[in-house]
Amino acid sequence: MVCFFQRARRMLSLLSPKILVPSANPSPLLINHSRNYTAETRKSAFESNILRILRTEIQYQYDYAPPKQPEKEFNSFVIEDCPGEQWFRLRRKYGAEEDIKVEVTMFDGAVPASKSGESNDVRLHISLIVDVVKGEDGGVLQFICSAWPDSLEIQKVFMLKSRHLRARPYVGPDFVEMDDELQEAMREFLEERGLNGELAVFLHEYVTNKDKTELIRWMGNVKSFIEK
Repeated sequence: MVCFFQRARRMLSLLSPKILVPSANPSPLLINHSRNYTAETRKSAFESNILRILRTEIQYQYDYAPPKQPEKEFNSFVIEDCPGEQWFRLRRKYGAEEDIKVEVTMFDGAVPASKSGESNDVRLHISLIVDVVKGEDGGVLQFICSAWPDSLEIQKVFMLKSRHLRARPYVGPDFVEMDDELQEAMREFLEERGLNGELAVFLHEYVTNKDKTELIRWMGNVKSFIEK
C-alpha cells in the first residue's frame, strides 16, 4: 500500500502544471527587448499622429486655399522660379545692349499698416536686387530695392565693374541722402525699365501664391521623410 501511494504521488507530480516564478534577476536581453518594444510602439504612435496631421493640413490647403499655377511672364519680364527655394528671378532685355536681372526674395519683413500701430494689419516687405548690365564687360549698375504692396523703393545703388566681380564695392551714400533731383532721376531710370509700383503689386501676389506652394511642398517632404 505504501508503494502504491508513493507511485501515485510521483505520477501526480509529473502531471501537475509547473508554476514559473519570475526570477529576481531577469535577463538583460529580456529587459532590452521590452524597452525597445515600448520605445518602438511609442515612436510609431507619435509618427502616426504627425502623418495624420500633415495629411489633414495638406488636404485642407488643396480644398480651401489651393495655390494657382505660377505666372511665367509679367509685362516684358520672364520669371524663373526656383521650387523649394525662398527666392526667384526675373529677366528682360531693354534696348539692344541692356540685360536686366532681378533677384526677388519671398516675404522677409513687415511693418505696421498704420503709424499708430493700433491695428493688427501689417505691410509685408520683399527685397529685390536689380542688376542692369550693359554688354559683356560694360559693368553693372546694381540697385537694392524694397517692394511694398503698392510701391517700389530704392535703398542703395552700387556701381560694379563686372557682373562676376562683387568684392567689396564702394557702397556710396544711402539713397535717401542723395540729392533730390538725383533720386528722382534714378527712380525714372528704373521705371523706364519696368521696375515700378505695378511690378511691386504683381510681386506681392506672386509671393503670396508661392508661399502657399512652398508650404504644401514642405509638408509633403516632411511626410515622405517620416513614411520611410
